[in-house]
Amino acid sequence: MRTITPYDAIGEALAEEMRRDTAVLAFGEGIATKRHDLVAEFGAARVRNTPLAEGIIAGTAAGAAATGLRPVVDLLFAPFLTFSMEEIVNSAGKLRFLSGGQFAFPMVAMAMTGAGWGVGAQHNHNVEAWFVHSPGLKVVMPSTAADFKGLMKASIRDDNPVLFFLDVALLHTPGEVPEGDHVVPLGKAAIRRAGTDVTLVSYAKTVHGCSAAAETLAAEGISAEVLDLRSLRPWDEEAVLASVRKTGRLVVVHEASRTCGVGAEIAATVAEKAFDSLRAPIVRLAGPDAPAAASWVLEQAFVPQADAIAVAARNAVARTLALATA
Repeated sequence: MRTITPYDAIGEALAEEMRRDTAVLAFGEGIATKRHDLVAEFGAARVRNTPLAEGIIAGTAAGAAATGLRPVVDLLFAPFLTFSMEEIVNSAGKLRFLSGGQFAFPMVAMAMTGAGWGVGAQHNHNVEAWFVHSPGLKVVMPSTAADFKGLMKASIRDDNPVLFFLDVALLHTPGEVPEGDHVVPLGKAAIRRAGTDVTLVSYAKTVHGCSAAAETLAAEGISAEVLDLRSLRPWDEEAVLASVRKTGRLVVVHEASRTCGVGAEIAATVAEKAFDSLRAPIVRLAGPDAPAAASWVLEQAFVPQADAIAVAARNAVARTLALATA
């Protein structure tokens, strides 16, 4: 194991995949400026900067993917994916189906998202649910340095377009990363902490809030299981259902706004398939349905924090006890 940042873990993944497969190339907004080592090793033909033109970048990647290349594009901040929706959603996401499988679109679109840098509402907007809702796309959003590397390698090797969201608050937080060809399969959740009383399901930075809340709850005698989705489409339905069937209670936590968010899909699925196991109503804890503030203090207030997660879990357990004694 080595301790490196998620930013460096992504760099390692890109370098290793470019060595492994000459079809892999990287371009986008400032990637050659930020990744000098990649330019030095693989040359300007495979690592290059582009203008700030998200639609053109994504369209070029879709075209390159259709010809057999495996592009990784850096689109910087997630809110500006709005400029590339036609190319990602309506072309890369659908043309494999429309062509009867004659074309594949093995491309990865990276974008930074979430609170942590105080960059204001136009640069900070969790838009992952838009792409989870779009057929033909895969969506990942890791929480640890090891998963940043392992999921990036899996995303590059996948034959479908993958949206790879980088939580800005995690990018420079060091973590352990295994040596060698570390690949994390898409669609598999990770149990960050085992528990028996309540399931906390989350992804990206709020996973760490759930883990901190679980520590607090453990001191009170409440055993919380923390599940990190890692992939949002496909998401690991089997792991979530198994955990809820064990604990009987579910709190879904994410930074994105609540309405029609990923948490709504998880809550509905659990209600449909594990209703008989539930001992308390499902709780969704999310960011507000409002643009994010530029103030760092207000931005932090926007994100569900460990204290609020502990309160939600505690209330779920207490509500069950109240029902049992009514």
